[in-house]
Amino acid sequence: MTPTNRDLRDEIRDYWSDRAATFDDDPGHRIGADMAAWQDLFRRHLGDAQGRALLDLASGTGEIARLCHSLGFAVTGLDWSEPMLDRARAKLPDVTFIQADAERITLPSASMDVIVTRHLVWTLVEPTSAFAEWFRVLRPGGTLLVVDGDFVSRNLLGRIVQRLLPGGSPNAAAAASAARHKDILSRVHFSAGARADHVAALLHAAGFDRIDIDTNLAPIHRAQSAQLGWRKSLLRRSEHRYAISATKPLAS
Repeated sequence: MTPTNRDLRDEIRDYWSDRAATFDDDPGHRIGADMAAWQDLFRRHLGDAQGRALLDLASGTGEIARLCHSLGFAVTGLDWSEPMLDRARAKLPDVTFIQADAERITLPSASMDVIVTRHLVWTLVEPTSAFAEWFRVLRPGGTLLVVDGDFVSRNLLGRIVQRLLPGGSPNAAAAASAARHKDILSRVHFSAGARADHVAALLHAAGFDRIDIDTNLAPIHRAQSAQLGWRKSLLRRSEHRYAISATKPLAS
């Protein structure tokens, strides 16, 4: 075997880079008719923007950055995938996007008022060190908002609905992509699913306080239902999805 210094993070970056061209085709990624519901969720946890400096971790194609920009935050986006960033920059030419690993941020300490991320935590290799890094970058009194879910384990309803989804044999490219995803998922920290209480406990250990677990994402799911169809919409509602807000204490 040829020696290599590639690690799991490189594989994760390359996987999402390869998906960048079609990433926005999925209504679960692209924010459209659900924009108002997303804005309500973010206002509920972050309050009025007031021009505060916000870091969008794992920006992807820039959908959450677009959301936060629309609310009035001074947004900086960060992603490790250059193909994803190319699309984000095309959407939001007046937003700064930087290429970096979300687990190893290159920004100065206490430089951001708010950090947000959607569907990143479940892919983290070392969440303990990642959360410590996010804590470092936040200013005292700053807020972290994590939107994520357990996309691995299924409750009874989820298992029933999954069986109702259209089957069929995937093409070779889709099958290869699914195999890569499954292999990566088997090696990340939350390989058994990112449950909210586990994530909250790790945030507390990193020094965050005022941790709030919010599972009321129903308005977003309702707004997405027309695009998803009833089967996928029902599956999404059966999943353990949540938003967690947390604060860096003023005394830090």
